[in-house]
Amino acid sequence: MRGRKQQKSGGIRSRSCTTRLGEQRVKHIIAAGLIGAGMASGAWAQSSVTLYGSLDTGIAYINNAGGHPKWIEEQGNMQPDRWGLKIVEDLGGGLKTVAQLENGFYTNTGAFAKSGVLWNRQAYVGLSHNDVGTVTFGHQTPFSFDMLGPLSTGYQAASWYAFHPGNIDALADTGVVPYDNSAKFRSASFGGFTFGAMMGLGNTTDFSYGKSVGFGVTYANGPFSAAASYSNEHNRTPSIVTTGITTFQGQPAATYMADKLQNMGAGVSYEIGKVLVHALYTRVKLESNGFSDTYQSWDAGATYKMIPTNWIAGGAATTSLEGKRWTQFEIGDIYLLSKSTQLYVNALYEHGTGGAKGAFFTAGVSSTANQVIVLAGIHHSF
Repeated sequence: MRGRKQQKSGGIRSRSCTTRLGEQRVKHIIAAGLIGAGMASGAWAQSSVTLYGSLDTGIAYINNAGGHPKWIEEQGNMQPDRWGLKIVEDLGGGLKTVAQLENGFYTNTGAFAKSGVLWNRQAYVGLSHNDVGTVTFGHQTPFSFDMLGPLSTGYQAASWYAFHPGNIDALADTGVVPYDNSAKFRSASFGGFTFGAMMGLGNTTDFSYGKSVGFGVTYANGPFSAAASYSNEHNRTPSIVTTGITTFQGQPAATYMADKLQNMGAGVSYEIGKVLVHALYTRVKLESNGFSDTYQSWDAGATYKMIPTNWIAGGAATTSLEGKRWTQFEIGDIYLLSKSTQLYVNALYEHGTGGAKGAFFTAGVSSTANQVIVLAGIHHSF
């Protein structure tokens, strides 16, 4: 009897061990499944977030601003002061989620470039496919900035002041340039060509109020590149006042609003050895209160890379509006301390005719037809 009891007892212990081993196997299977699922999920949707930025400041002498010379600590000359986040999530099969947030600020004061607006340069989210292109929604730059800006002297010669008077053609990104409430598509490259279309909405019950529609195309083939863009914009507020014009189309220039603005342009660049040459034409038609005026700019220049760490860049542009004309010249030297840090010096001269005052963009209006700027600074990007 004792032997049978012991055998029975031994049988009970064996079943208990088997049960525990089974439970452990189940737990291991579940754990392995969770780990595998996590690895599969990670492989299926890899994400990256990139923090980037640019700080640029220096000292500038302006010979005449409002009738007086002035020394200033300038900022954002070579590149705009900004910081931002770029987000990419790989969804697999060439499809990605993309997003960008970008704030413009002033290094010399720390203030926002547009008061009260954090992401004043870019704020969008969308989807991108390697073989098709990218569609995004939010606060975004127009094709005049994306495609034509890089072909201008202001961009190629790396001087903010060299953009055309008033930036009416929107080659630089300022607080009034991006489209709010916009949808934007830019294609992948097909034989060197890319094209795009976008629409910004006013978000009011009047569908046409504040609406903007734009189109653009680029072509790149080896050393040659070209671009063209067109936009039709309603209820826009270009910065007429910075040209020195005080009243425009029956409105104070400081608060001018165009009922309709058509912005178009085309440009090219070509690299020959150490020299890159570029040329650009822009035309903006402004309409309000029954008035119609045309703003036009011709722009050309060159960049000479003497050695990989030292570039000489310059150019000229002539711009007309309302019978007035501004002709400007710029030359500069850029020295690369590293890939991220550069030192620069610029000299700029502008002459107005037809009653125009010298008025380099955002420098302040001269009391005469002439204006001169000399500056030096440092730029760092991360």
